[in-house]
Amino acid sequence: MSNEKIISDIEKKYKELGENSETYLKGLLHAKPINYWDYVEVESLLSLQKPRTNFKDEEIFIMYHQVTELVLKMMVHEIKQLVYEELDEPTWIDKLNRLNRYTGMLITSFDVMSAGMNYDDYNTFRSTLTPASGFQSAQFRFIEIYCTRLQNLINEEGKKRLGNEPSTEDYFEHIYWKDAGLNRQTGKKSLTLLQFEEKYLDSFVSLAQKVNGKTLEEKIKLFPNPSDELTSKLKEFDFKYNVEWPLVHLKTAQHYLDSKGENKAATGGSEWKKYLHPKFQQRKFFPELWSVDEKQEWGN
Repeated sequence: MSNEKIISDIEKKYKELGENSETYLKGLLHAKPINYWDYVEVESLLSLQKPRTNFKDEEIFIMYHQVTELVLKMMVHEIKQLVYEELDEPTWIDKLNRLNRYTGMLITSFDVMSAGMNYDDYNTFRSTLTPASGFQSAQFRFIEIYCTRLQNLINEEGKKRLGNEPSTEDYFEHIYWKDAGLNRQTGKKSLTLLQFEEKYLDSFVSLAQKVNGKTLEEKIKLFPNPSDELTSKLKEFDFKYNVEWPLVHLKTAQHYLDSKGENKAATGGSEWKKYLHPKFQQRKFFPELWSVDEKQEWGN
């Protein structure tokens, strides 16, 4: 592209915006060149680790979870496009390939947790983190809400408690993850759950109402004849995110909390052996894509 064409396009761009292009060109003349460390905010990023103890591996623990949150943000970035934009099937397949790639990163990265920290040090400094818990990751919940109807986030016990024509608030009262911090017999909530709901529950309810009818599960039903490739990618994402990743998480928890038969409590106080298992969670984003036999084997 010639210099004249570039200048012409710039003038056209700012004219359409009702702006004077000369002002922007003068600003560009004096602008500093961009560099990697400023663009990526490297110094800010590397200053975000603030350990609460003197154990060296606590910083590894913090960075691992920060990386996880960034990967979850990449997933939210892709999912929001599928939810809010009208995209063709090839674009859906491309986005699902990305989601499967990101989920694969989450699965394989657990080696950092299971093999990358000193066992005794972790089991000492983790008590300092109470009642904080990975359970409190809001992005994890946002992904669930974007992907599927709330009724698919209710396990079998929760469905028994739901009344007829439940409201959005009713669904969140009986959603599977609440069992990690709520004693259904006494009604007592753990501090982990209390803090989590106080900060995020209103935003969860609001998002669920906003995407009602637009979740990935509902939007794929609008494809008149979805290809086998699209169906396969959807099932791959569903299985990776809702079976493979929780099972790797459970295996890592077992390594640190129960490898010596000690059955230590999670920092959030949850019954982690039960809560983390896919057979307890029973979370499926696209249940209609799975056969009866596949559903029965879910998490095995």
